[in-house]
Amino acid sequence: MAAPLVKICCIKSATEARTAIAHGASALGLVSQMPSGPGVIDEALITGLAASVPPTTDTFLLTALTETDAIIDQHRRCRTTTIQIVDALTRGTHRDLRRALPGIKLVQVIHVRGDESSDEAAAVAPEVDFILLDSGNPRLAVKELGGTGRTHNWAVSRRIVETCGRPVFLAGGLRPANLAAAYAQVGPYGFDLCNSVRSNDVLDEAKLAAFFTAVRALT
Repeated sequence: MAAPLVKICCIKSATEARTAIAHGASALGLVSQMPSGPGVIDEALITGLAASVPPTTDTFLLTALTETDAIIDQHRRCRTTTIQIVDALTRGTHRDLRRALPGIKLVQVIHVRGDESSDEAAAVAPEVDFILLDSGNPRLAVKELGGTGRTHNWAVSRRIVETCGRPVFLAGGLRPANLAAAYAQVGPYGFDLCNSVRSNDVLDEAKLAAFFTAVRALT
């Protein structure tokens, strides 16, 4: 049985990208402008990082934009392999993104708040390549769209994994101490993390090594 994939988010430099890949990251998260949360870098840096990593490593553009025309324009500037949509679309559809950006993978974030999150995931899953379950809250006055460092209700996440029909990444408060429990309870395709592998806002090699040791112990 293959180990879950790992996406390291909030990458801020070429050095961090190389470090994450060296430890085993399959994908890197590159965070564009957000209403809150860590890891934001400018689009010029996202473009440079996306162009510099090996073709075997996926690059995720995290976007808080909610209109498809704006997302399309942003991706054409940044040129990542994947778009991670961290909020609900308000204008246009995922199919519009597919038509405009053939070959680009789409990830929709579902912020797990309760049973309604299962319905959200079921509605969007047929239109995307992956679902990513996180612990944000887009209903706040200042939206939380990721990077909270909090876990959420993994029982809801498990139901989504079992019913949505798409590979699922799990995010939110993951660390070596709770990884085995998260894997056993949710059964995700991959893990996504940011805060737990950083110290003083810098990617921490010791924390990375500990996390990947825990991942390898799952199989």
